[in-house]
Formats: sequence, C-alpha cells, structure tokens
Amino acid sequence: MDLRHLRYFIAVAEEGNLGRAALRLHISQPPLTRQIQQLEDELGVCLFRRTPKGMELTQAGELFLEEARNIRAVVEQATERTQRAGQGKLGRLDVAIFGSAILDAIPKLLLSFRNTHPEVKVVLHTMTKAEQLDALRQRRITVGFNRMLGPMAEIGTELVTTESLLLAVHERDPLSALPAIPFRALADNPVVLFPTGARPNFVDKVMALCHERGFEPLVSQEVGDAVTGVALVASGFGVCLVPESATTLQIPGVLYRPFVDAPSQAFVDLSCVFRVDDQSPILRAFLDTVRAFRERQSARP
Repeated sequence: MDLRHLRYFIAVAEEGNLGRAALRLHISQPPLTRQIQQLEDELGVCLFRRTPKGMELTQAGELFLEEARNIRAVVEQATERTQRAGQGKLGRLDVAIFGSAILDAIPKLLLSFRNTHPEVKVVLHTMTKAEQLDALRQRRITVGFNRMLGPMAEIGTELVTTESLLLAVHERDPLSALPAIPFRALADNPVVLFPTGARPNFVDKVMALCHERGFEPLVSQEVGDAVTGVALVASGFGVCLVPESATTLQIPGVLYRPFVDAPSQAFVDLSCVFRVDDQSPILRAFLDTVRAFRERQSARP
C-alpha cells in the first residue's frame, strides 16, 4: 500500500462519488476505480458499497477512513518537521560558553536565535578554550564562544562583536575620581589579570598593550575569569583591565573607567567557533543569526 492509495480512498470517501473524486484529484475516473479496487484487494475487505447515487462506505470502510486520515496527518506532520529540520528550525544546538561575554553578548545572541528558532533545543556547556576546541573536534558541541583565537585546522570562526577595554577600579582608589584614566596608570598600580589557562589569552593581550607603552605591569593576581577579577578589585587587590561586557558586573565598590589615551589595539574580539566540515542546517541558521547580531551591534551609535 502506498500513500497514493490512501489519498485516493479519502477523496472517494469524502465525495461519495467516483466522478467528483476524480475531478478533485485531477485524474480520469477509470484509473481511480482501479486504484480503489487494488486497495480493497490488498486489504481483503470491501470498503465501499456501489449504489445508484455513488459510493457508500461499509463498516470496514468507515474504520479505514478514520485510520487513513490519522496516517495522512502523521505523514504531513513528519513532512513538515523534516522540512523544518532541513531549514535549521528543528533539532538541538550544543553551545560551549566561557568568559565575560556570557554577561552580555552571548545571552543576547542566544535569545535572538531562540526567538526565530523556538523548536531548536539550545543546550549550554561551560568549557575553557582548550575544552571547547577538543569538544568541537570530537563533535560533542556545535559551536563555542571565545576570544584570542588564531588560525586552527578544521575550525572556523565568525566574529560576533568587538569590545573596548576599560579599567575596573575601587571606588576609594584615587583613579576613580578621574572621568578617563591615562593608560600608564597601570604601571603604578597592582593589576589583576585573567584568565589563567591556555595561551594565548586575554592575559597576553594586556601584557602586550603594556609593553607597547614601555612598561611591565605589577601583577598582583592571575585568576580564572572576569567575575573573580572584578571581585578582587572590590576587595582592594588592585585594578583590572576588562572587556566592555564585564561592566554589567555591578559589584559594590567597583567603578569602570575608559582610558584617555587608549592604545590603538585596546579592544578584544569575541568569536563563534565551529567545525568547517559541519554542514548541518542548524549551524547555518545559527551563523546567520551571528552575522545579523554583528550587523546590529555595528550599527549602534
């Protein structure tokens, strides 16, 4: 039995007449008659009583009409879901996150994707940069987010946003009285750096900016993430250079100040990473969302 048999049967049952059913199906009556006969032969039951007025369902035919409609509905649903999956609108997206971007850009991006793809299940995994890359190559995640990413075999990157760097200072630090801080102030104050772990990372970025200005920063602590870094500023351990997204951390006693003379490279990129050989529709749809998000961010005044 094929789906065409079911379609023809439902049309005849609903029209109650072979001629009208043939017109509805855009076929001639003789082949429709043969299809109904073949269906009855295959089932081994009589589905219709032939009457002078047309075709009437037998008891078996009434039962089969109910089942045929159910089968049609299931097939239509399966077809629609398959098409939605092929368009990246249905399925699962495994996302690795880490760092200060989870405080701002990443939640906004994921919310934008969820709003346009509500039937895709988004599953978050907290992973360091090295763990993200391993998980991508092992196909345990679809995308990751990180900074300071160089060229990598089999791994592609898509820029999400570029953030300016600011200085987190304690409210009782004399620097907090300045509306903008000279960059060389980092030479005269203990500096909290983050993150520890695989290099290159944001620590290397900060050190390079200081070296460009001709000084070596006095490092008081190296910690795992921006949250810990800003918390140490609140506890009086020093100042901390942070991406703009970290300013959403409103920790009592901490203020954020721009630089009056920021180096030309005083910014940091956030990128989405993925396998270049991943041809899944969900990944393509997500990368489209990333590009649209980046354009909106670039258009901000």
